[in-house]
Amino acid sequence: MPDAAFGAAAAATDLLIEARESIETLLGDWAEHLQADLGGRNGQALSYALRTPGKRVRAALVLGAYRTLGGRSSAIAGVAAAVETVHAYSLVHDDLPCMDDDDLRRGRPTVHRAFDVPTATRVGFLLVPVAARLLAVAARELGLSSAALGRMAAELFQAGGIEGMVGGQWLDLEAEGRTLRLPEMIEVHRGKTGALIRAACSLGGMAAEGGPAELEALSRYGEDVGLAFQVADDVLDATGTSEELGKPAGRDAELSKSTYVALLGIDGARAEAQRLAMSAVSHLDRAGVPSDALGALAGYIVSRTS
Repeated sequence: MPDAAFGAAAAATDLLIEARESIETLLGDWAEHLQADLGGRNGQALSYALRTPGKRVRAALVLGAYRTLGGRSSAIAGVAAAVETVHAYSLVHDDLPCMDDDDLRRGRPTVHRAFDVPTATRVGFLLVPVAARLLAVAARELGLSSAALGRMAAELFQAGGIEGMVGGQWLDLEAEGRTLRLPEMIEVHRGKTGALIRAACSLGGMAAEGGPAELEALSRYGEDVGLAFQVADDVLDATGTSEELGKPAGRDAELSKSTYVALLGIDGARAEAQRLAMSAVSHLDRAGVPSDALGALAGYIVSRTS
């Protein structure tokens, strides 16, 4: 591996490890307190959902964007945890029998399998106000104004709602059994997967109080890297094993979903993911935003094996 590529891979790995450790420690503390506060089966299930392990790519993007614009406070972990909590809510509901009906998530039973469907449904909704509390605490610790918190909350929950993640999931369910054209697939995945990834990048920049041009570049980077993430996911679903993925492989084909692999082939999908990653970094470069850390993460996103 060339020295530059090795260095970029190492930078991405270090950022992901830091994000994983800091966010899982923070979410573990919140899980413990919320379980005690809420009590009963709902409290247990909420704690279980918050402790779901993950790659923490979205958290790493928050940290990367924040530091790219000069942010240095460790309190940024709370913003990253809020993003990961919205992501956790989406996974709890995505796994339900009325959706993708998955039994495993990151190598352990999904929430509705560990508990039951009504409990999992409630827990998914409960995670949304938890994310709001995490974001509010983080904003206070970062010394941000109420107006800044309002803008960040609007960014996060718009991305997680009908105009973003929820709307994309809706379109994805409607498309099962149909063959989508590329523009239709892009519309689905810019919402379902890309909206929250874009928001992670924007929130990191907003926490660092970036200027309009910097925030626009981060948003555009996030849009492209979010789509690249989905293309890479389609490749993994078609080529990975259940052990590697921590969930059943080949589910897209079982559910008759249109995928980039079905449309472009495995090699074509891999090439498209690489193209999108390069396009993402180009938005930063054109705006004069340092791209080392975020470029490394873009490279990881399209070359990961799980």
